[in-house]
Amino acid sequence: MIEQKRSLPGTLYFIVMMVFLYLPVLVLIVFSFNNSVILAFPFKGFTLEWYKQLLGARELLLAARNSIIVGISSSLVATLIGALAAVAVTRHHMPARNFFLGAASVPLVMPSIVLGVAMLVLFRRVFDLQLNLWLITAAHVLISIPSTILIVMARLADFSHNLEEAAMDLGANYWMTLLKVTLPISLPALIAAFLTAFTTSFDEYAMTTLITGTDTTLPVYLYSLLRFPRRLPVAVAMGSIIMVISAILVITAEKLRSIGTNRVQKENKI
Repeated sequence: MIEQKRSLPGTLYFIVMMVFLYLPVLVLIVFSFNNSVILAFPFKGFTLEWYKQLLGARELLLAARNSIIVGISSSLVATLIGALAAVAVTRHHMPARNFFLGAASVPLVMPSIVLGVAMLVLFRRVFDLQLNLWLITAAHVLISIPSTILIVMARLADFSHNLEEAAMDLGANYWMTLLKVTLPISLPALIAAFLTAFTTSFDEYAMTTLITGTDTTLPVYLYSLLRFPRRLPVAVAMGSIIMVISAILVITAEKLRSIGTNRVQKENKI
């Protein structure tokens, strides 16, 4: 009886949290099927017209393509750098380890708008570069590295040294052990880190809007559509698709992370 009474506040808290977090998302998705350019109740009817117009919106699809290119490129680089940094921190006596972790975590707590201003000054005033997608990719690598380091570190922290030592006893050198043993076993965490970095890059707006050039990304383009009320339903349709895909990526990343954690627990029992 005591356990049931204790579980009731937790259940209520969970319900309130879910409603608070996901009700706006559900409302946006529902309005993407509303047969009216005015986003208000009551509904005028069910329609797929906005999704049809979305398929013909060339500039919008081009911005989506740019976001995908930037997201994949920055995520690959961030995952590589993050994985190497995680190995260095967890497997070696790295000098100034705590300072490095603190410095690497700064982009997690620093506002994106501040990073955007810093990147703009660096690219334009210091290096006098023309703003383009490559510079946006470099900026997104910066904000994605901290999460990739933390995800891979969490996997390596519970990783048994016995497997690596066994591989070296059988004749493998350090780099062969890293490529054949450490990284394959850490693959779920690497994929989770990549998906998390991709989601971060694809959804980034505040920093990107300051360093975007002639080739814009999807979040920046969607915000520009808000100035045109009749184009707003198309932006809502695209926003609904982005939310669903982002949720799938985050859930997949969490599943992969849990798979890696469960595998570590089984290895430790053995």
